[in-house]
Amino acid sequence: MNENKKQAAALSYDRSTDISPRVTATGKGLIAEEIIKTAKDNDVPILEDASLVELLSKLNIDEAIPEELYEAVAEVFAFVYQLDQQVDQE
Repeated sequence: MNENKKQAAALSYDRSTDISPRVTATGKGLIAEEIIKTAKDNDVPILEDASLVELLSKLNIDEAIPEELYEAVAEVFAFVYQLDQQVDQE
């Protein structure tokens, strides 16, 4: 088995209903490629962080991220916020 298969995870956060972000998709290989393609097709920012993806892939779909991952996920959302701000300024 190829241990270097591409991995991907998707998160969502709705501040009106969620206490913390939730995992909406995870996958390896072709599924990871489809997650990435779907994100690109929908102009969803992508951040590559293999360590974080590895941890997120151990969670169930629709599971809230655990407190141990709050800091790492906060960095992801800060990255997305910065990208949104750049787009708004253009």
